[in-house]
Amino acid sequence: MDNLEDPITVCYKRLDDSTPLDCDVYLPRTTAPPREREIVTESDPQVIPIVIYFHAGGLSVGNKEWFPTWLYRRVRSLGYAFVSANYQLMPPASAHDIIADMQDLFSFITQNEIQGTQQTFKGNPNMVAVAGSSAGGLCAQLAAMHCSPKPKVIVSLYAMGGNLFTPHYLKAKNEVFFMGRDLLNRDDFPDYLYPFKRGAPSRTSDSPLVYHPVTGDPANRRIYLPRLYLQLGCFIDYYTGMHDPSLSNTLGAILEDDFITETELEYRDKFERAIPEAHRLLFPQLGVDSSWPPTILLHGTGDTAIPVDDSRHMQAVIERAGIPVELIEFEGMEHLFDFAPDAEEIWGEKFDRAKDFLRKWLDTPDP
Repeated sequence: MDNLEDPITVCYKRLDDSTPLDCDVYLPRTTAPPREREIVTESDPQVIPIVIYFHAGGLSVGNKEWFPTWLYRRVRSLGYAFVSANYQLMPPASAHDIIADMQDLFSFITQNEIQGTQQTFKGNPNMVAVAGSSAGGLCAQLAAMHCSPKPKVIVSLYAMGGNLFTPHYLKAKNEVFFMGRDLLNRDDFPDYLYPFKRGAPSRTSDSPLVYHPVTGDPANRRIYLPRLYLQLGCFIDYYTGMHDPSLSNTLGAILEDDFITETELEYRDKFERAIPEAHRLLFPQLGVDSSWPPTILLHGTGDTAIPVDDSRHMQAVIERAGIPVELIEFEGMEHLFDFAPDAEEIWGEKFDRAKDFLRKWLDTPDP
C-alpha cells in the first residue's frame, strides 16, 4: 500500500502461549473539537471516534496490513481513528475464538490510553464503528452482536456470511466456482484438514499474503484455505469448530430441491433448529434485531468468491428489523475489486456514499 502514514502498533491481547495479537492505529488527519458536554483538561487524553476494521482472508489468512486505502483515507479525513486488527485464524481457531479476540480489542481500544507521537488518546466508547472486507465483514457483523461498546454503524464490504444456509457454503463443488481458479486437491492439504493427523496447526493471528516471485503462485499455503473449505462444502465445520458430527453435513442435508415453496422464515427455522444452541450466536442472519446498528453494504454483482446474494439477503433481514440499511452494488465487479489500482478513479463517488453514511450515523448523538 502506498501513501500510508506509520501506524501506532499496540498489542491488545496475548494468548495463553504468549502469542501477541496486535492492532495498528492510524490517527485522524484532523480531530474534531470536544462536544459541549465534555470537560477536557490538558492532562486528559484526547477521546476520538474510531472505526475498527477487520481484514479479508476467509478467516484463515491475512493480517492487519491488508485493508482498502479508499476506506482508510475517508475515515481519517472525517477526524476518526482507523484501527486495523489481527485476530486468530482458523484452523485451529474457530469463530468463538475470534469473537473473544474482538471483545478484548473493543475493551482495550476504548479503555486504555494510547501514546501517539505528540498526543495521548483513547477511543470514544460512544462513537465506535466497525468495518470489514469479505470474512472481515462477517467479523464486523459478529462484533455488532457480541462486542461492547456496541458499534453504532457497520460498513460491510462484500461480506461473507450474509446467508450461510446456501449451497455456496454447504455443498461440495465439482467445477470451477471461485474467481476462475482451478479446483484444489484435498490430499495436498493434510495439515489443514480435520482430523489433523499430524497435529493441529499452530495458533496464529498474522499470516501475510506471500506469492512466489517467479510464478506468482501463493507461497503461503493458508491462502488456499478459504477456497478449499468452500469447495469441500465444509466451511461451517471450521467456522464453528464442530467437525464430529459435521455441522456442514447436518445443514447441507436440509438443502432440498423444493425449498423455494416454503416461506423464508419456515426455511430459516429448519436450519436454526438444527444448529446446537452454543453455535447459533455465530450466524448473523439469526441475530439481527431492533438493536442492530445502521448498516451499509457494498458488493460487486460479479462476485464469485462471495455471491452478491449474501449482501442482498442481509439487507432484507436488516430491513425487516426496521434498521436503516443501504446496499451499493457494483455492476459486474469481482471479489476484492476495490483493491484495484484504478478503483478510486472509477468508484470514488460510490465510496463517498459509504463515507457519508458512516459520518451520518457515527456522529449522531446518543439519545
